[in-house]
Amino acid sequence: MLMFYDRPILYCKLFTLPFFSCGLRLELHSLQYMYVMAFAVEEINCNSILLPGVKLGYHIFDSCTLALQHALLLAVGDTRSCNLTASNISVSFPQISYLASCPCLSDRSKFPNFFRTIPSDIYQARAMARLAIRFHWTWIGAVIVNNDYGQLAIQVYVFVVTLYQYLAISKVASGVLGVAIRSSKIPGFENYLRNLNTHSYSYSSSSVKKSSLPPCSGTESLEGVQNLFTDTSQLRVSYNVYLAVYAAAHALHSLLSCPNRDSPPRNNISTCSSPKSIKSIEHLNKVNFTTPQGEMFYFQGADIPAKYDLVNWQNTPEGTLKLVLIGRVDGFDLLLNESAIQWSTGSNQVPVSVCSESCPPGTRVATRKGEPVCCFDCIPCAEGEISNTTGSPHCERCPSEFWSDAERTACIPRQVDFLSFNETLGITLATAAVSGATVTTAVFVVFLYYRQTPVVRANNSELSFLLLVSLKLCFLCSLVFIGRPSVWACRFQQAAFGISFVLCVSCLLVKTIVVLAVFRSARPGAEALMKWFGPGLQRGSVCFFTCIQVIICAIWLSLSPPMPHHDLGFQGSKVTLKCAMASVVGFSLVLGYIGLLACTCLFLAFLARKLPDNFNEAKLITFSMLIFCAVWVAFVPAYVSSPGKYVVAVEIFAILASSYGLLLCIFAPKCFIILLRPEKNTKKHLMRHVFSLLS
Repeated sequence: MLMFYDRPILYCKLFTLPFFSCGLRLELHSLQYMYVMAFAVEEINCNSILLPGVKLGYHIFDSCTLALQHALLLAVGDTRSCNLTASNISVSFPQISYLASCPCLSDRSKFPNFFRTIPSDIYQARAMARLAIRFHWTWIGAVIVNNDYGQLAIQVYVFVVTLYQYLAISKVASGVLGVAIRSSKIPGFENYLRNLNTHSYSYSSSSVKKSSLPPCSGTESLEGVQNLFTDTSQLRVSYNVYLAVYAAAHALHSLLSCPNRDSPPRNNISTCSSPKSIKSIEHLNKVNFTTPQGEMFYFQGADIPAKYDLVNWQNTPEGTLKLVLIGRVDGFDLLLNESAIQWSTGSNQVPVSVCSESCPPGTRVATRKGEPVCCFDCIPCAEGEISNTTGSPHCERCPSEFWSDAERTACIPRQVDFLSFNETLGITLATAAVSGATVTTAVFVVFLYYRQTPVVRANNSELSFLLLVSLKLCFLCSLVFIGRPSVWACRFQQAAFGISFVLCVSCLLVKTIVVLAVFRSARPGAEALMKWFGPGLQRGSVCFFTCIQVIICAIWLSLSPPMPHHDLGFQGSKVTLKCAMASVVGFSLVLGYIGLLACTCLFLAFLARKLPDNFNEAKLITFSMLIFCAVWVAFVPAYVSSPGKYVVAVEIFAILASSYGLLLCIFAPKCFIILLRPEKNTKKHLMRHVFSLLS
């Protein structure tokens, strides 16, 4: 018996779906499901091959007391009915459902006797998720039934139900995409419905008595009637009912095919004809047939292969909504005609539906606290880090020799940076160095030209020439610091700097000692002092002081010389190529020795600053040494704190500043007298007046 109660029960004798609710309201959909069952039964009964000699029948009851009573009879076991059934009322015996889609019913350990002609909801949820992925949506609304079916569908969809405000369906339906139970044509069914009349079926008297409908004349026709009952354009649930009837019929056909034909009969009754032998579900498990529509049908466990229609609710010119087929889902295959979709915006352009736009390359995803994972901010990658994919969860740091480009999407080799002759700073420092060397050369020429004049001769012309040569070397050695560092350039620049400045300061120190010696020799009994500290000893002293620096530099450069080094520190996208001090001790000894000679010279010059000499050079030396010491004292912290190539620029600046200080303080007053005040450049003037600078 085949019985339908809200969702179907299929037996060998047929009970049908309710078409009246308990309030006597006619349920057109349910009524159509009943007639699909009746149509399928008549179609099978007319088939001489499927169930030869067997006819299927059915009884129709209302949806209240009688249908429930018969269902309970079957559940407790009515010996008058066969045990091949299909429903969602009970799962204690074999059943086929056409509308029970709960994923839980696929569990064979709990529901071993359950079958259905509708796919599990889990496949529908997966299809919806695939649609969202197809359109790159992360922020969507889902319309669900507020019961276990709807809640479970959302859970399968991997969304937590919080994402709802229930709006009127008319406000949100237009443009909605849906995954619908697949539809199919049932040939001949529409004509079957149109030809129905009150004489086609007789209903139970109890239903008629309870109905307030007027009696029928028997001449009524459904031709031209348009309602849910007569609408066969999209047979969805009705087609599942159709399949359920055919599945039951084919299972019965298998049962009646006598697989135990060779077994001896029991009590003279063949096992093939005994109704009590129809107990196994093996025949339902093995159902495999081709429907009249040419579709292959079989069960996969409790389920059938998942097939759905993809539909779109579209506005019609009349202002109503209609469902338009836009694609199909067949298992894991999603076939979609995007051009047929009408979105709520009225265009064919896929709407953007994301809480946050995907983070572009060069940024990373930063989730917002307390919000869904699809809501996030895009944080630009830091310097030296990149992300080259869309929606990257983190940024990757570039290798040490590389740096991120401006867009933070690729690591590029760092640009080698050093103080070169092609940049403004390098050109400025080189110009200052060349200018200083040029001025020094000019002063040398002036002194050479006027070497017989009293001003030149009175200031120890030999040491003055040697001092000018050493100053020129100081200016020129700064050029060695500019340009791409190499092994030999790193060694030579520090040696040239150290030796040039020691030679320069040594000349000033000896000049200061000479001034003091001249003053002491003027005293009675000290004539031999000046003779003892003559030109030879002066040259020897300068050579001795310079040789000490040469030895320090030789030991330093032989044991632990400066080497070219790539500094990855402060410059970010640039790697600074500079000469790194492998031994700080060696560099400190070079500077310390220069400082020792300078401080000694300053001290002696300070003592001799007021000596009553006609041309007292000690004052000039004192002032020049003050400038020299101030420059190099300031140099140390500036050198330590400067980044990259600016370390080299600081050292060059210190060299040039101290060299210019010595050149101007010592030789500018003398050149002024030689060139602009020649009347003061006489022996008589020098002997008559105590020298006063620029007086």
